[in-house]
Amino acid sequence: MNALAQLAAEEMENPLLPPIPELVIGLVAFLIVFLFLGKKLLPNINKVLDERRAAIEGGMEKAEAAQAEAQQVLEDYRAQLADARHESARLRQEAQEQGVALIAEMRLEGQRQREEIIAAGHAQIEADRKAASASLRQDVGQLAIDLAGRIVGESLQDSARQSRTIDRFLDAVEEKSVDVTKAEAKR
Repeated sequence: MNALAQLAAEEMENPLLPPIPELVIGLVAFLIVFLFLGKKLLPNINKVLDERRAAIEGGMEKAEAAQAEAQQVLEDYRAQLADARHESARLRQEAQEQGVALIAEMRLEGQRQREEIIAAGHAQIEADRKAASASLRQDVGQLAIDLAGRIVGESLQDSARQSRTIDRFLDAVEEKSVDVTKAEAKR
């Protein structure tokens, strides 16, 4: 019975409570591990965590600074782009104005040259007309003198007389042609 009593006594003990010697050894081992961790590992762990926290915060500050710098560069780029657009618009406007001025200047030069050419043409025509008129006067005068000499029967070779006769004849012919031209113009 003794064995049964002992078995019964063991069953009576609380199975959740460990024996006291195991409890003391476990508590001492826990304190040694706790103190070792608290003195040696915990400061190293805290140091690593602080370094990591500082690195993360520094990285975030650097990222914010880089983002602010990138934003500033973007704004500067946009401002330069707007300035370049304004400058190109101004240059295009100046080019158009210069083109219009150049065209107007070329037109004036063309008109001036045209007027010079027309004036030179009129002068040349007038000179040609005068030369033709003088040549014609001389030829017609010579024919008239020859004809008059044949009709009259005497020579009209005196140059002063010849000149006066030719001039009178041609003036009379011109007056008749002017009268005929004026009459036609009135119609």
